[in-house]
Order: sequence, then C-alpha cells, then structure tokens
Amino acid sequence: MNYNAFFTDALARLHDERRYRVFADLERLAGRFPRAVWHSPQGPRDVVVWCSNDYLGMGQHPKVIGAMVETATRMGTGAGGTRNIAGTNHPLVDLEHELADLHRKEAALVFTSGYVSNETGISTLVKLLPNCLIFSDAWNHNSMIEGVRQSGAEKRIFNHNDADHLEELLKAADPARPKLIVFETLYSMDGDVAPINRICDLAERYGAMTYADEVHAVGMYGPRGGGMAEQQGAMARIDVLEGTLAKAFGCLGGYIAGSSALVDAVRSYAPGFIFTTALPPAVCAAAAAAIRHLKTSSYERERHQQRAARTKAVLLAAGLPVMHNDTHIVPLFVGEPDKCKEATDLLLQDHGIYIQPINYPTVPKGSERLRITPSPYHDDVLIDRLAEALVDVWERLGLPLKARAIAAE
Repeated sequence: MNYNAFFTDALARLHDERRYRVFADLERLAGRFPRAVWHSPQGPRDVVVWCSNDYLGMGQHPKVIGAMVETATRMGTGAGGTRNIAGTNHPLVDLEHELADLHRKEAALVFTSGYVSNETGISTLVKLLPNCLIFSDAWNHNSMIEGVRQSGAEKRIFNHNDADHLEELLKAADPARPKLIVFETLYSMDGDVAPINRICDLAERYGAMTYADEVHAVGMYGPRGGGMAEQQGAMARIDVLEGTLAKAFGCLGGYIAGSSALVDAVRSYAPGFIFTTALPPAVCAAAAAAIRHLKTSSYERERHQQRAARTKAVLLAAGLPVMHNDTHIVPLFVGEPDKCKEATDLLLQDHGIYIQPINYPTVPKGSERLRITPSPYHDDVLIDRLAEALVDVWERLGLPLKARAIAAE
C-alpha cells in the first residue's frame, strides 16, 4: 500500500480548492517594527509587515525584552517540566497573579497557547457541569468549536451576535439544566464586537454561565487593557474570561481567569494543562512585564487606534473596499480565493508589503479578504504607500474600486 499517496492526494485537494497555504519566511527586526526581512526564494528582501497580531508592538518593547533576557540569564531557558513536575516556576506564578488582577478575578491559569486555553478550558469546564447545555456563537473561533466538540455536551448554535436568537434558545431550555454561553468579545475577521452586557443580562435571567474569549481585545481596550468586557463595564459579570499573551502582549501563551474554585477545578482536571510542559520562565517574565506596562500606559492603545482610523480613512479615500467595523481590524473584501492569493503575492513581490490572504475555512467561501492590522509604528508614509500599492494591485487584477474621495489628512 502506498501510504504517501493519501497525503499527496490530500494536498492536491487543497490545491484544487485553492486553499493551499504558503508561509513567508520572515525575520522581524526588534526596534524597526513593522519592518522585517523576507527570506524569499531569490534571497533576503526588506518588507513591511501589515498583518501582525503583535498589535501594539510589545514584542520589541525594552521592558519586555529586558525582562526576558534577565530572566533567561538568571533561570535558564526551559521550564523543566509540567506544572506538576518542577515546571511551576516563580515568574509563571507571578504572571497568573498579574492576569487575575488585570481582569479583577480571584485567579488565573496559564496554558501554552490561546488555542489550548480554549480547547481544553471549555471541554474541561463543561465536563464538570453535569448534563450541561452549551450555547455557542456561530462565528466562534476554531479553538472554541473544538473545546465544545471535545466536551461531548449537547450544544445550540445562535446566530452571530444575535441576542434575540440566543434568548429564544435559552427560553426553550430546561431551567434546571446547567448552561454555558461561549462567545468572543471581538471577532478578528470582521472586527465586530459582541453585545456583552446583553448576553450577560440573558445569562442572569436564564441561569447560565458565561465564557468570553478576549483574545483580540485584551491589552487593546479598557482603561487598563482588560479588554472589551472592561471597556463595556461587564468584566465582573462574566464567569470565565479567556485571553492570549501572544497578541497585544507580544509574547506566547493563553489563559483563563475566574473564581478560585473554577480555576482550581480546571487546573486539577484539564488534560491539556496537566500533561504538557509549562511555559519557560523568561516568556512568563516578559508577558508579565507587558501586562504591567499596559495596565498603566494608555499611549500604545491611543496611538494604535489613531493609526487604525487613519489607515481606514486613507484606504476608503482611495476607493478600496474596506469592510466597516469600529475596531482596529481593517478587512479588505476580495471575494475570490485566487485573486486574494494573487493580491498578496503582488504586494509582497512588487511592493515589499506582507499581508497574508484570508481564505476558506478561516472565512466562508465568497468572503475572501485581506486582513490588515495597523500598529502604533505604521506611520503616515507607510499608510500612504500601502494605499498606493493596494490600488495598483486592485487595478492589475481587475478588482472593483469605488469612486475615490479626498485623501485623509
């Protein structure tokens, strides 16, 4: 039997469906973000990255780098084991205290990634709630979907951000049955925001717990960077807040925050936590430094919002199809997988601009797009060059442009 044929056939299907992904070999340059070196097939080239999830550039912040270097020098590189086997290093414990304080919760638990914190956090939590019924937003991230699936619990899918539909489903459920509502506070592909307080109202009315993913909002919104729940004054109303250390905080890892009993129960039962090596001390120290800084500094958030607003205004003035939202995500509608990939190839090869194509299954077929994420370090010159490059690519590919307006100042 030719086992390799199964793998080549699987890859061929991806090519046929125009879903095969190619990774760009990038070397980010600390102190020069968003500039990077692209190690292309023809050799190294300078590029500007317009799609990083290091939203605030904290991956290059001197406090963050300093904490990582100092801790690695003092404590070494790896954690030395799982949390249960010598891996509970002091910087990790300190990080969990910082996270609990950030979200005004009794406790927090750090995982190796945001994906794992959702996947194992949701599945473990639900298994501890007998006969739990899950209510999940239709646009939830794959990590949340996998957590729901692995829980083995019955689920109800409510229309995206549709509180009325959610209420219909809650009304139909047994009042005595444990219930969990899982949703994101900010959806990264469209940049839209959940009606958090409305969802919490329904949870209180129908006796449900709430689990909110703040991955694309934590560090970015709220007076101390607590996320959309903090910005909307709903942090205390949500039972479990989940987030990442790999986006606004510029490091690595994921976490949940909640009551001491809930967090301790997940810690004690979650396979994805128990059976994996802990985060290294240097990573934990760096993340804690980023969190501490953003709790007191609003400069990065304010500058970031200003840059995102200017990017949207300039692209709209150029006639480009910016998909509307009120957050920092700047999606450009393409609608065709081939042209989406061609657009990103042309931007990289001809303009030195890196933006990854967003195709199915990340977004539904027919809604392919470019997802642009400005940072505090994308200045006016870079924004103007981006608009010029995008117009050039749109015209070369025959993609529609709207009537151009007066350029934003």
